[in-house]
Amino acid sequence: MKKVITYGTFDLLHYGHINLLRRAKELGDYLIVALSTDEFNWNSKSKKCYFSYEKRKQLLEAIRYVDLVIPEESWEQKLSDVKEFRVDTFVMGDDWEGKFDFLKEHCEVIYLSRTPDISTTQIKTNLSAKKEKGLNCNE
Repeated sequence: MKKVITYGTFDLLHYGHINLLRRAKELGDYLIVALSTDEFNWNSKSKKCYFSYEKRKQLLEAIRYVDLVIPEESWEQKLSDVKEFRVDTFVMGDDWEGKFDFLKEHCEVIYLSRTPDISTTQIKTNLSAKKEKGLNCNE
């Protein structure tokens, strides 16, 4: 069985996330998603999520491409995850290109292109702008 792992926050789940998960799953038989915990997001990334870790985990577990969701609690855990779960392929978006090449001696490392014109940051910015203008989300 070929195991694939990817990492992320997956807040405000959108079609770009689904595309990434689908493409990651196509690279193997079993997809592990390491989901950033609320504490890790705040302490290491200065990010506050809209949805809690547990809610984001429930959403990911409902996606047919995802076989297992584990917590991401630190930047350093990637190597230990690759070893513990006997990962064959490590996948990240191409905005991380080169950052995880140190894992290449333990598994294949692939950077997938991001889905154009969508990101959680963009969604939050658009919603905030609409709120400031007093518009409904549909406008």
